[in-house]
Amino acid sequence: MKLVVGLGNPGIEYQFTPHNAGFLAVDRIAARCGVQMVNRRCKSLTATVQLANQQVLLAKPETFMNLSGNAVAALLDEFELDPSRDLVVLYDDLALELGTLRIRERGSSGGHNGVKSVSAVLGTEEWTRIRIGVGKPTPEGAPPISGNRDYLLSPLRKQELAALDAVLDRAASAVEMVLTRGAIAAMNEFNGSAQAGPQQ
Repeated sequence: MKLVVGLGNPGIEYQFTPHNAGFLAVDRIAARCGVQMVNRRCKSLTATVQLANQQVLLAKPETFMNLSGNAVAALLDEFELDPSRDLVVLYDDLALELGTLRIRERGSSGGHNGVKSVSAVLGTEEWTRIRIGVGKPTPEGAPPISGNRDYLLSPLRKQELAALDAVLDRAASAVEMVLTRGAIAAMNEFNGSAQAGPQQ
């Protein structure tokens, strides 16, 4: 079994905020598989699916972002999974342009509190992550972004939602490639521009 986790905050008020890109990506995978995330297990909403010819547990921690690691560790323990081999985590990244993806096999938190929590509780940064760009656009010549927390926890505008919707499909496809061909192949295919992804 593989564990695919989206990071975010529970509650309808956070549903379509940039900080919930991970939740939305896992929801997209669930929708592709024809299931709903309604089971509760280890402080998470979960669903078990067949993806890339493997049994996969999809999960959205209900612990709030800063305590995501508690839920992830509990799920790994319950199913006796190895984070370096069996875990894929999707989450938002302010440092990336809205609509882009970056896949890595390991790395630091980059200031992301959910990622800090996961690595701290697991005691390792050796786990595959798919970072979903939500970078706040700034007009040319404008000062650096301020109020990042307000942006991350505020509902996206219509145009931003459209850009995020497109990248959620690529994120779902990236997860499938990680599971079938490995993280390196997925990095080569998806890392880069907003248009990157499998050729049709």
